[in-house]
Amino acid sequence: MKDKVASRREKIIQEALILFAENGYADTSTKLIANKAGVSEALIFKHFTNKDQLLLHLVKAGYRRILAQNKGMLSYVGPEIFLQNMINLPQKLVSEEPLFWKMQQRLTHHEFSKQQHELFMKPVQPIITRAFRELKYQQPEVETTLLLMLIDTIWKKVAIGEAENMAEIIRLIQHKYGLLHAYQP
Repeated sequence: MKDKVASRREKIIQEALILFAENGYADTSTKLIANKAGVSEALIFKHFTNKDQLLLHLVKAGYRRILAQNKGMLSYVGPEIFLQNMINLPQKLVSEEPLFWKMQQRLTHHEFSKQQHELFMKPVQPIITRAFRELKYQQPEVETTLLLMLIDTIWKKVAIGEAENMAEIIRLIQHKYGLLHAYQP
């Protein structure tokens, strides 16, 4: 019985993620989620209380998965490799979790989603600054801000399928920072 309840809960989560990514949060009703998941709307409320709680679960669980899957990528072994990994991170993350990132892109105006994304990115900011300092950049804080803006734009464009010329853009960023030799597959 527990397996059936868990599988129905997982089906709700899966369908909500798909619908929020495709339609957006505001345009997705719990009734539609229930219909797509093959469950009653009351079951959604039993598991998540309301649509906001379902969204909170999706966002938090998504970031937990992403952190677990990419621990080593954010390890600091040197400035060039770290910066290279940061530049490659948006495409890697979106390819691993396309629906999550598409949902996040649609939720950039949603306060909770924005807060969770900022919490996700906050630890890398001082490490990027450290890398630029070690590479003797004159304005490491400004370079950090620029790189984070580029990374933010890249994941959003990739998530919504507007990634034409992205390989060229990434190479340009790598070239700007002298990283073409630091590639770590």
